[in-house]
Amino acid sequence: MPTKAKALLLVLCGAIFLEGVDISMMGVALPAIRADLGLSTAALQWVVSGYVLGYGGFVLLGGRAADLLGRRRMFIGWLVVFIAFSGLGGLATEGWMLILARFATGVAAAFLAPAGLSIITTTFPEGRARDRAVLVYAGAAAGGFSLGMVVGGLLTSVDWRWVFFAPVVMAALLLAAAVPLVPRDTPATGRARFDVPGTLALTGAMLLLVVTVVHLPEVALSVTVATLAGSVALFAAFVAVQRRSAAPLMRLGILRSAPLLRANVGAFLLVGGFMGFQFVAVLYLQELRGWSEIETGLALAVIGIDAVLAPTLTPRLVARYGNQRVIAAGLVLVALAFAWFLPLGLTWSFVTLLPGLLAIGFGFALAYGPLTIAATDDVAAGEQGLASGILTTSFQFGSALGLAVTTAVVVANGSSTLDSYRAGLLVPVVALAIASLVALAGLRRVSTKVDQPVAVTTAPGRPH
Repeated sequence: MPTKAKALLLVLCGAIFLEGVDISMMGVALPAIRADLGLSTAALQWVVSGYVLGYGGFVLLGGRAADLLGRRRMFIGWLVVFIAFSGLGGLATEGWMLILARFATGVAAAFLAPAGLSIITTTFPEGRARDRAVLVYAGAAAGGFSLGMVVGGLLTSVDWRWVFFAPVVMAALLLAAAVPLVPRDTPATGRARFDVPGTLALTGAMLLLVVTVVHLPEVALSVTVATLAGSVALFAAFVAVQRRSAAPLMRLGILRSAPLLRANVGAFLLVGGFMGFQFVAVLYLQELRGWSEIETGLALAVIGIDAVLAPTLTPRLVARYGNQRVIAAGLVLVALAFAWFLPLGLTWSFVTLLPGLLAIGFGFALAYGPLTIAATDDVAAGEQGLASGILTTSFQFGSALGLAVTTAVVVANGSSTLDSYRAGLLVPVVALAIASLVALAGLRRVSTKVDQPVAVTTAPGRPH
């Protein structure tokens, strides 16, 4: 790989690494943010949910914007926006200011990430060079998420505001390197068409649904019914817009693919369950047990074993046992790992926590990558990007809704008590149990197809 290509890949990997760090280190900083800004448990989860809703709501639009308006323009321009709002988050003096800054930062990431990946797929030649670049890129994302928990603990021990300022410094360095390295490209000719109404309807529907769930224990039934009805209406409006738009965000017919639906359900529940678990684990360790930010970050960093196992062990298992079997095994393992924490006690040591944390990391390594493969099976080559965008939306919306449901359960059971945390842990257990059942059902469908006579026609799938 030429030196300039290596330098470009380093910049793009730095950007996706930054996004991974930005998400994971925020979880470790939540108790310090709550103490300084006086946020309730319900309000605290919006520091994370605001980001993932902005990301998930706009990522499909971000991918189309990169194709039509130019990848370089989108990458550099939205990196500037990311810097600005991450810095504003560090300066926030009120909870609403911080949540608004996080939402805007998530929107910036939604445009930045698709542009970065498309720069790789259009710059590096198809074949070994591109495959290697994509694997390095994916490894950088996983490494950022894993290291973010440790980095977040270190920065929060100084001041939680450095969790926002440190990404500003890193992003500024990336920006300085990106300007001369990111190749110029020509925007699409003709009038660019964007499904802005569809984007706003989808984002608004997800936002109202999360609001409904989070505030369910605290507000009157009439308010809950009103916000839920608003969410349903916006989802219906999104579907209507997709059917009539000349340039829809999503061709609804793609949802007829059973492998795609199963993969998205699995991704939605896997990440949603994990975000709920992490939220409870951080509050339990820091506020109930008195662990420091650094101790919490180092403990949860054990889960980062997936960054090592995913590119080394998982491909071999997929090649030997098949993609669907590996997904099912991974989801079942994570479900069992979450169940390990249900009898959570006030005297649990790190040694007691360790088996469950290792099992979560191992299960993630088995499920996360293969779910990405499954989400693009039986999807036409021209819609691979759309299928990837739908999967990203499921990951982000799953994060927000899983965290919202967990928060609602914790608040309904007294908030910040051992009993409330045990109740909150039921959410990830149930989520992964459902995901496991869906994966096992898909495994039976795959086995049935294998056992059918050769004369039966089946849709061709992409080889694993």
